Amino acid sequence: MEDTPRHQGLRRRLVQHLSAKGIQDKRVLKAMEAVPRHLFVEPTLREHAYEDRALPIAEGQTISQPYTVAYQTELLAIEPGQKVLEIGTGSGYQAAILCEMGAEVYSVELERNLYEQAKKRLEKLGYAVRLRWGDGQFGWPTYAPFDRILLTAGTEKIPPALFEQLAEGGLLVAPVTKGFHEVMMRFRKSKGAIIAEEKGYFRFVPLRRFERG
Repeated sequence: MEDTPRHQGLRRRLVQHLSAKGIQDKRVLKAMEAVPRHLFVEPTLREHAYEDRALPIAEGQTISQPYTVAYQTELLAIEPGQKVLEIGTGSGYQAAILCEMGAEVYSVELERNLYEQAKKRLEKLGYAVRLRWGDGQFGWPTYAPFDRILLTAGTEKIPPALFEQLAEGGLLVAPVTKGFHEVMMRFRKSKGAIIAEEKGYFRFVPLRRFERG
């Protein structure tokens, strides 16, 4: 897997584009420039890796639009060393960005195929992400509480376990489904209460859960 000067140049141009669209956190932009997105997409789509759009991956899922990744990451306001729980590993791209931000990353993926692919990819690229195959609605109680929690798929309701696993003063960022769109929400836990803020409209694939039967 190569990261050529051409790829690096395309990333620099993408970062300039993200900055022009309003991403202000220089640490987020630096992380976006560092992670080789072309190594997280399907080989047949690599020529489109640095376009600002979502791309399909396995299991009917997508790798999010770079602007969406940068925007969610900026909302998390991550400090180095913080524990971050990601619900929906997907390709592993967002987890890599979080690692570049200096976070201690825990990520849960429902689809076994995506979990195995992301595990191999992240290990090969040197990103130390703790990965788990399982149902993200239950979080990862073994390692709770988390300073930050990120959902990478749309949900009509935040699973209660995630608020329970959020540390005092922590932030949870998630796209909450309302009609045909998702509203990006940022929740802060303060003295046990949850304070919510709306942060714009986006489109996401739905959060999946294990089928019960």
